[in-house]
Amino acid sequence: AGPRVRFGPSPTGFLHLGGLRTALYNYIFAKKNQGTFILRLEDTDQNRVVPGAAEGIEDMLEWAGIPPDESPRRGGSFGPYLQSHRLELYRSASDALLESGAAYRCFCTPQRLQLLKKEALRRQQTPRYDNRCRHLTPAEVAEKLSQGLDWVVRFRLEKGVQPFQDLVYGWSRHEVADVEGDPVILKGDGFPTYHLANVVDDHHMGISHVLRGTEWLTSTSKHLLLYRAFGWDPPQFGHLPLLLNRDGGKLSKRQGDIFLEHFAREGYLPEALLDIITNCGSGFPEKQMGRTLEELILQFEIGRITSHSALLDLEQLPEFNRVHLTRHIENEGLRQKLIKELQLLVEQVYGDQHVDPEVLEKEYVERVLLLRKGHISFLKNLVSSDYSYLWVRPSVSREQLLTVSAEVDEIGKLVLGLMTSQGGGLTMEELNKELRSVQKQTQETKYSSVMKLLRLALSGQQHGPSVAEMMVTLGPKEVCGRIHKALSS
Repeated sequence: AGPRVRFGPSPTGFLHLGGLRTALYNYIFAKKNQGTFILRLEDTDQNRVVPGAAEGIEDMLEWAGIPPDESPRRGGSFGPYLQSHRLELYRSASDALLESGAAYRCFCTPQRLQLLKKEALRRQQTPRYDNRCRHLTPAEVAEKLSQGLDWVVRFRLEKGVQPFQDLVYGWSRHEVADVEGDPVILKGDGFPTYHLANVVDDHHMGISHVLRGTEWLTSTSKHLLLYRAFGWDPPQFGHLPLLLNRDGGKLSKRQGDIFLEHFAREGYLPEALLDIITNCGSGFPEKQMGRTLEELILQFEIGRITSHSALLDLEQLPEFNRVHLTRHIENEGLRQKLIKELQLLVEQVYGDQHVDPEVLEKEYVERVLLLRKGHISFLKNLVSSDYSYLWVRPSVSREQLLTVSAEVDEIGKLVLGLMTSQGGGLTMEELNKELRSVQKQTQETKYSSVMKLLRLALSGQQHGPSVAEMMVTLGPKEVCGRIHKALSS
C-alpha cells in the first residue's frame, strides 16, 4: 500500500487558493506514489462552521480535478470523515491520557484565564496559561468534581522535545514547554481542540505523511509529544511555505477574489489555477507555463519544495488561462465540451436578439473556436460586443449601404466572386491584399468607404475588429449569405 495523506480544512467558508494548493500537493504526492488522498473536515469549532461550506469544499476539489479517494461524500473504511462525528474517539483518547497522567483536568474559570491574559499583555509578554491546575492532588480534583465545577482537559508539555526531520525544512524542534502553557486538548463541551483531534485522527486513519501549511511547523513538536504520550509512531511531516501576494503581503480573503467559486464563475479553467499555484511554489524541476495535472504528477519531487514563501502574481492568471484554453481548443475531446459551453453562452448573452439557429450549429461554433484560439484568454471573450457580429446576423437595407457608396452592387459582386473562388483558403494578410484590389476595380469609392460598406453589411456596426478578421472568422459561406441578404433587402 502506498502513502496515505489528508487535506483537513475547516468548513468555515469557501475554499481559497491557499487551501487549493495544500490539497493539490497532497493529491500529487498521493498519485505520484500510488497512495490515497483523503478529505477530512475539521469541524470541531462548531461556532465557526458555515452551513453548506463542507459541500462547497468537496464540490470545488471535484471541479479542480483533484477529487479525494475517501471523504464525507465518498465514504471509505476509515470514516466518519467529519470530526464532529468522532467525538467518542477523542473522549476515550483524552481519558487514556488522564489515566496515564500525561493530561489533567483544569478547573480555571474563563474569568481567571482572561485576567492572566490581560496581566501578560500589560507586561508586554506573550499570554500563556500558568499551569496552575497541573499541581492539584487527586483529593483536590475529587473535591472539585463533587462540587460540579466545569473542567477542561489539558496536556502536560514536557521538556526535552525530540528533533524531527521535516520533509521541507529539514531538522526542526521547538521547545514548546518554554514558551507555552499546557494546551487544552478537550473542551468543556466534549469537543477536542485541533491538537488532539488531528493527532488522534491521523493515527486512526493511518496517515503516513502530513503535508500542511508552514503555520503549523511550530506546533509539530507539541503534536510529537502527544504521539509519544499515546505510544504511537508519528507520520512524516512536510510543511509547505506560505502563499503570498506578488508584493509579499498575505492573500486577502476580504477581496473575495481568491476563492475558487470566484475563479469558476469568471470562466477560468481549473488547470490554469493548478498551473499558477505550482509555478510560483516549488517541487518541480523548472518554471514552465502550461503544465497539465498529469505533467505535474510526473515531474513532482517533494525534495524540490523550498522553504521560502511562494509569491503569487494573479495578474498573470489570464495568460495562464489563455495557454490552457488554447490546449483545450486543440484537443478533440475537450473541444466538444467548449463548443457546448459557447453555444450556451451565446444563447444567454444574445438570446433576446434574433440568433439564427444556423449560427449555433456545431460546425460554425467549432470554426470560430479554432480560428480564435490563442487570441482569447476566456471563452466568454467570444460573446463580448466585439464579437457580436459572429452571433447576430445584421439587418441592413440596401438603402443604408447606398449612403456609403453608390457602387454597392459592383462591390458586392466583386467580393462575392472573391469569396466563391478562393475565400476559404485566404489568410487575413492575403485577404487584405485582395480587398485593396477590389477597391481598385471600383470607379470612385475610396478604400475606407469599401471597408465601411463591408463592415456594415457583415456586422451592422460601425466599429469592431478589422474587416479581414471578420471575413476570415465568419467564413465564406456566412460572408456570402450576409452580402446577398444586404443587397436584396
